[in-house]
Parts: sequence; C-alpha cells; structure tokens
Amino acid sequence: MTPLVHFDEVCVEYDAGREKTLALQPTTLEVAKGDFIALVGPSGCGKSTILKLASELLAPTAGHIFFAGRELGAEPVRVGMAFQSASLLPWLSIRDNVMLPLKIVPPFREHYRAKRKGEYRDRVDALLAQVGLLDFADKNPWQLSGGMQQRANLCRALVHDPDLLLLDEPFGALDQFTREELWSTLQDLWMARGSTVLLVTHDLREAAFLANRICVMSARPGRIIEDRQVTTPRPRQISQTFRPEFVSIVEQLRELIVHAPAAPQIPEAAQ
Repeated sequence: MTPLVHFDEVCVEYDAGREKTLALQPTTLEVAKGDFIALVGPSGCGKSTILKLASELLAPTAGHIFFAGRELGAEPVRVGMAFQSASLLPWLSIRDNVMLPLKIVPPFREHYRAKRKGEYRDRVDALLAQVGLLDFADKNPWQLSGGMQQRANLCRALVHDPDLLLLDEPFGALDQFTREELWSTLQDLWMARGSTVLLVTHDLREAAFLANRICVMSARPGRIIEDRQVTTPRPRQISQTFRPEFVSIVEQLRELIVHAPAAPQIPEAAQ
C-alpha cells in the first residue's frame, strides 16, 4: 500500500552566509494513513524540521517527499497545525477562532458565506462539544484557561478535516495534570476521526501514551535511529503510564536518546 507521506533520503542544510549547518541527515520515513507518529530526541535534532518539510514550509536540500504517491507540491495538501502557543485571536470568540480554517482553506472558503451560520457552525459546535467547550463557544480566549485554549486550538487544527495533522509541543507550556487531561482528549479525537498525525515532543511519556509509532532521533545532524511500534491497546488510560511495562518503554527511549552516537558529517560532494 502506498504510504500517505514518504520521505525519500531527505536532507536539510541551512546556509547562513559562509556557515553551513547540516540539520537533517538523509532521512527515509514512511507515514501510513491513520498513523500517529511521535518524533522524539534532543533539542536541535531536526524534529521540527521534519514538520516544516511535511507542511511545505521548508524545501529539502536533497531527496524527495511524496504525498499519496505524488511528489509534494504537485497537488495541495490540507494540513492542520497546533503549536505550544494556542495563538487564538483575542478579539474573536472561541467559535469564530475554530471556524477560521473554514474561511480561508479551500474548498471550504468558496462556501463560507453560504454555510457559516448553518453547516459550518454545526461542524464547529460538534467539535467543541467533543472536547467539552461548547458552553464556552461565545467566550473570548482570554476568558479561558490555558488548557481550554489548547482544546480550542486542537479543534481549529481539525475542523477542516486535514490530510495531515502536525503538532509541535502542543502541551509543553501546560502543567502536568492539564497535559495528561489533554493527552486523553487528543487520543479520543484521533480515535474518532482517524487523523494522520506527526507529533513533536520532548515528553517521552506523552509519546508512548499517544503514538502508535515512535521515531527516535539523534543529536544534530539529526537522523532516525529507531522506529518503534507501540502496541498498547486503546483506549489507553493515564494510570497505565505508571505500570512497569510502560515505564520500561520510556526508559528504553531515554537510553536510546542519551547514548546515541554522534552522526557523521556528510561531505558536501555527497549532498
């Protein structure tokens, strides 16, 4: 079966004048439709670079990226994104913030005027109800807690049915209990919608709880040193993360990251 996303020997080198930095060694990665992949590794290893490549915010220095069998860029890919900061517009209500992708992303934007008070409003409200925010739909972001804002942020990232959901440390700024609550929220959304997800996180418990695959990356220049399946049945419970078998997964991931050998630099001629 053709993977939804295929990185084929993709390499990224940043050029700052005379200084060149190899950020990502030639990397091959296949993402199946419906995969939930967590990217983990030390800071600066290229995790966020992979998200930028998948979203076409960054072009590879070498190699190719394919989406559904066609080279990325041949056809538009509908992407949803959520980052550490919820970045909700303070002058809009929660409902209007979540509706924004329907206003600007094709093909939804062509029908926005006709459907914004009917079908689109119903779509937004159904998502807000799923994450427990329907009663706050008319509130402004500053009236909600950080955890509630991130729930709205996830809704905004999903409302336009993205082909690919990209999450870059979405819960990193939250306290432990709120993070764990949102892990369960995200798991429920993923199970209900079957989204294809790439998650960047430094939290190994978060990766093991949410993902069905964990890709471990080495220090810069980054490369994938382990692609591990997580077979824990779903739905997963937070209490499971304290059991010995789960703690063992986290410890193994930590050991891989800590003891990964430095990647050799590739000569420019080979790039």
